[in-house]
Amino acid sequence: MINPRLETEYRSSMTDSILSKAATMEIPINSNGDTRTAEEDSLEQDLQQVMVSGPNLNETNIVSGGYGGATDAIIPTCSIKDIRSKSRDIRPSQSASSASACPDHYPAPSMHASASNPSMMSEEATRGIAVEKFDSVKKWSINTYKCTKQMFSERFGRGSRTVDLELEAQIDVLRDTKQKYEHVLGLAQALTDHFCSMVQTQQALGDAFADLSQKSPELQDEFGYNAETQRLLCKNGETLLGAINFFVSSINTLVNKTMEDTLMTIKMYENARLEYDAYRTDLEELSTGPRDAAALARIDTAQQEYHVHKDKYERLRSDVTIKLKFLEENKVKVMHKQLLLFHNAISAYFAGNQQQLENTLRQFSVKLRRPGAERPSWLEEQ
Repeated sequence: MINPRLETEYRSSMTDSILSKAATMEIPINSNGDTRTAEEDSLEQDLQQVMVSGPNLNETNIVSGGYGGATDAIIPTCSIKDIRSKSRDIRPSQSASSASACPDHYPAPSMHASASNPSMMSEEATRGIAVEKFDSVKKWSINTYKCTKQMFSERFGRGSRTVDLELEAQIDVLRDTKQKYEHVLGLAQALTDHFCSMVQTQQALGDAFADLSQKSPELQDEFGYNAETQRLLCKNGETLLGAINFFVSSINTLVNKTMEDTLMTIKMYENARLEYDAYRTDLEELSTGPRDAAALARIDTAQQEYHVHKDKYERLRSDVTIKLKFLEENKVKVMHKQLLLFHNAISAYFAGNQQQLENTLRQFSVKLRRPGAERPSWLEEQ
C-alpha cells in the first residue's frame, strides 16, 4: 500500500511545477487565432497525468481508523456539484450533517408535506362548505327578490301573470266548499256536545226516578214507568251519538286531511306560478336590452332558469289537476255514505224505532261507545 503522505506530497509538487510553467510561458496568437503551442501541449499532458494518477473527486472515500488503518468504515459522499445544487433546498433549521448527505436521503420535505396534508384537506373542505352555503344564500336572495318584485307588480297592476281560468275556477270552488264543510263540521260537533249532555242528563234522571220508586211506595209504579222510559231514551241516545260521532270523524278527515293536502299542493303550485312569472318577466326585460357579450351571457342564463321554473310550474299544475279530480270523486263517495247514515239514524231515533236505529249502525259498521267512556285500546278494536 502506498503511503498517503508521500502521495499527497508528490501531487503537490507536480501541481506546483505545472503552475510555474503556466505562469512563465508566453501565449503567442497567430493570424488564424490558434493559441495552441508545444509548451501548452506539454502542460496539458502533465495535467492529464495528474488527473489520471490522482483520485476522482466524485468517488472520494473518507477512511476512518487513523493513519494506515483498516478500510472497514468507508462513508460514500456525493459529488461537489450535487451538494452545491442541493444545499439551496436545505432549510436553515437542518443540521450540517444533513446538508452533506446524499440527495436520496432527504426525509425533511416529505415529512413536512405529509404533516401539512391533513390540515390542508380540512381547510379545503371547510372552504368548500362555506362556498356552498354562500351560493345557496345567494340563490335564495335573488329568487326572493325577483318573486317579491313580481308580486308587488301584480298587485299594483304593472305586471302580467299567467292564469289558467279553468283551474283557477276549480280552486275557488274547492276553497268555498272547504269553508262550508268546516261550518257543517262545527255545527255537527256542537250537536254532538249538546246531545251528549242530554243523554247524560236523561241517564241521571232515570237513576233519580228509580231511586224514588223504591222510596215512595204510593208512587212506585209512576216513578218506575218514567225511569224505564228515560233509560230507553238514554240507550237510543247513545246509539245515535255513536252515529253522529262517526259522521263528525269522517267529515273532519275529509276537511282537515284530504282537502288540506290538496290545498297544500295548490299553494306550492301558486308559488311555482309566481316564480315562473318572475323569471319570465326577467327574461323579457333582458331580451329588450342591449346585445353585447355580457348581455348575451345573462340572457342565456335567464333562459335556462326560465325553462327550469316553467317545467316546475307545469308539473305542479298537472298535480293539482289530478288531485282536484280525485278529491271530487272521494268527496262524493264519502258524503253519500255519511249523509245517508246521518239521515237514517236521526229519523229512527226521533221515530222511536230502536230496531231501525240499530240496523242503521250495523249497516254502516259503526261501533258504539258510551258518552264519556275512554277510547278502547287497539286490541279491543281488532
